[in-house]
Amino acid sequence: MGFLLRVLINAAALWVAASLIPGITLADVGSTLLAALVLGLVNAIVRPVLIFLTLPITLLTLGLFIFVLNAFCLWLTSRLVPGFTVHGFGAAFLGALVISVVSWVLTAFVSDAGRWRRIS
Repeated sequence: MGFLLRVLINAAALWVAASLIPGITLADVGSTLLAALVLGLVNAIVRPVLIFLTLPITLLTLGLFIFVLNAFCLWLTSRLVPGFTVHGFGAAFLGALVISVVSWVLTAFVSDAGRWRRIS
């Protein structure tokens, strides 16, 4: 249940990013859900490896290079999922920022067990 809820949160964040950023397009609901699933897998498998490999530059930039890695993960997802396109680095960068903020806000309402909870 928790995994499905997190995929739906990623899908909502992708939809918001596609609505706000002109360089990001989603074809339909199916491609949105597939892109959310693939983005979750890319963030779980590829991103930690990239963070480890780019640790020196991340330290030199005081962590700001993580934003570039997030943009790369979003671009990589667009290359893997048909119906989801990201046009250019600027769109990927802004889209990654929007997705991070929206998913952070929505995840604040989800417990570790994957259930909706009230913030008190």
